[in-house]
Formats: sequence, structure tokens, C-alpha cells
Amino acid sequence: MRKYDYIIVGCGLYGTVSAERLKSKGKKVLVIERRDHIGGNCFSYEHPGTNIEVHKYGTHIFHTDNKKVWDYVNSFVEFNRYRHRVLTTYKGKVYTMPINLGTINAFYGLDLKPSEVGDFIASKRENIKDPRNLEEKAISLIGKDLYEAFIKGYTMKQWNCDPKELPAEIITRLPVRRSYNDSYFNDYYQGIPKAGYTAIFRKMLNGIPVELNTDFFDDKEGWLKRCNKLIYTGPIDKYFGYSLGRLKWRSLKFETENLNIDDFQGTSVMNYADSEIAYTRIHEPKHLHLEKEHTSTATVIVREYPHIDDNEPYYPVNSESDKVLGVEYNKLAAKEKRVIFGGRLAEYKYYDMDEIIESALKTENND
Repeated sequence: MRKYDYIIVGCGLYGTVSAERLKSKGKKVLVIERRDHIGGNCFSYEHPGTNIEVHKYGTHIFHTDNKKVWDYVNSFVEFNRYRHRVLTTYKGKVYTMPINLGTINAFYGLDLKPSEVGDFIASKRENIKDPRNLEEKAISLIGKDLYEAFIKGYTMKQWNCDPKELPAEIITRLPVRRSYNDSYFNDYYQGIPKAGYTAIFRKMLNGIPVELNTDFFDDKEGWLKRCNKLIYTGPIDKYFGYSLGRLKWRSLKFETENLNIDDFQGTSVMNYADSEIAYTRIHEPKHLHLEKEHTSTATVIVREYPHIDDNEPYYPVNSESDKVLGVEYNKLAAKEKRVIFGGRLAEYKYYDMDEIIESALKTENND
């Protein structure tokens, strides 16, 4: 039985970056992956006959202010100059997101100037001194009208619960702008890999053995015996056999449709804020690669539905009770001296892609 310096459970960003860095130091590394492909939720593939690169698990935009991370990913592939802009449909009308001067003027039928936005929004806010949840926080920031139009229905669909049950800090990630700036991210470095995300993973994993369709939990003790250290990127509660209880996760379901038209919606991502519409977003991936020539008579769209599936966790819910439970699981993880827990699932923490890479780049220092 071959022994490895490191066995890495999971072939997403954290696991793959860790594998690449450790191999560069001469370590013997094996990666095992439950799915039938590399790349985790970043996996992309070329749709047959269209030259359209589809993100299987929803649109992923790489954005960062961290030059070290940007230089690292660019050492594997070239990125295009895509800049993400998001539109949202509410009651049959389309608005720009995040909420900006254009959104406010279109929604209220006004012609406010930037200097007038602050006072106008202040007149719509409710005086909630100590917001206890997402709904109260949102209303205290932008008022009831904008909250109910653009936040409430979308949030109810996304998290499958009343916004009153979600922590207040979730809404603070959504900016409100007093200008017409509708760029979704402010990060200096942004783009999409020209060859697709899977190309990054292939290059990072060059020369590293990867076993797909392999479930770590089918032989947990056996895998632990075959390595000096294990890097685990799966759900932290599952690693410990749910001994303290189950953490809550949100999952997503995707429906892909081929259309015999050139352009379905004119943008890469369209949000749907109405609670009556089951999906939260429609992705049209050809708009991510304006540098490519695509078949003019075909496009691909992907409808995204919030979903509950314990076997496919995407996001930590992070309710107050989950936060407490997550802390307790992390205490158990700290006692596992031969195991490194890394990434969104293993730390029960929301990460952007650049943050995961930054964290994984430190793995080589744990040797």
C-alpha cells in the first residue's frame, strides 16, 4: 500500500491549490474526489457545437484586490477582461444591481442627483436602533420599498426561510451607491479564464494523481492510514459523523436549456426578485466570453433554483444556532493534529474564490 505525505479530500479550489503547492515542495500528494470531475463548483465545460463555456454550478467571476493571488492564478491561464454587471427583474421591469442611482430613479420614477440620494433614502428608512435580523437591518438601511422589491423575495427563495430568521450582517455585503456605477465588484483585478475554469485545475494538477468517483467516507480510516497528513475540504459536520448535530446548508439546482437563437437575455446573469418565480437567476454564459466567436444561431441558458440537498452543500446558512454549532465543530477540528480543515465546507465559512486561494496558499507552511 503506497503511503503519501498528503492525501487531499476534495478537488475544488482549496484542495487543488494545496496539492499544487505541496507538490512544488517535493511532497507526495494524492487527491480524491467524490464527483466525476475536477474543479469542484468551479467546473466548466464547452457546450457541444457552440463554443460556449458553461459553468456547471452557476456563474463564477474571479475578482480580487490581492495581487499575489491574481499573479498566482495567471501563472496557469490567461484571463479575459470581463467586468460583471447584474440586472434584476421585478414585476416585469429590469433594474440594475446592486442598488444604485439608476435603480432608485427607475424604481421611483425620479431624476435624483447624487447629492440628493442620501436624504431621499433617509426619508425611506425606518428608525430601527438595534436591527436583530436581515429584514430589520435592510429596512434600516434602504427602507421598506426597496427591501420588499429587491431583497425580500430573492432572499426567501435563496435561503428558504423568512429574512427575519437570517443574521443582520448578510445584508451588509450588498452596497447601495449614489452614482450610476453598476459594476457588481469594485476589485481591481477581474476576469474569466479564457480557456474556462477547468483549464486552471488541469494545469495545477499536472503530475498529481487524482482519483475521481471516490468517496472518502467509504474508507475513512483506510485513507488516514495511507498519509502522514490529510487535507479535508468536505462538510465539517460530516467528518465528525454529525456527532454534535447537523449544520444547515443551502444547495442549488441547475436546469440547462439549449436555444436556437443568438441571444436570450443580453447579459450573463439576470436575477429574478419576485417570490412567485421559482428560480433566482438565469445564466447565459456566452456573455462571459466576448472575446470568443460563438455560433450565432445558438445559445445556452441555465436556470438556478435554491434547493435543499444534504449531499450537495453549497453555502453555510450561518443562523445564530449554526454559528454556535460551527464553533464547536471547529474545536473538534483543532484537536485533529494530522488533519487540516480548509475551505467553505470544512470551515463552515463563506469564502470568495480569491479568499480560498489565499488561505490554501498558506497550506504549504503547515508542513
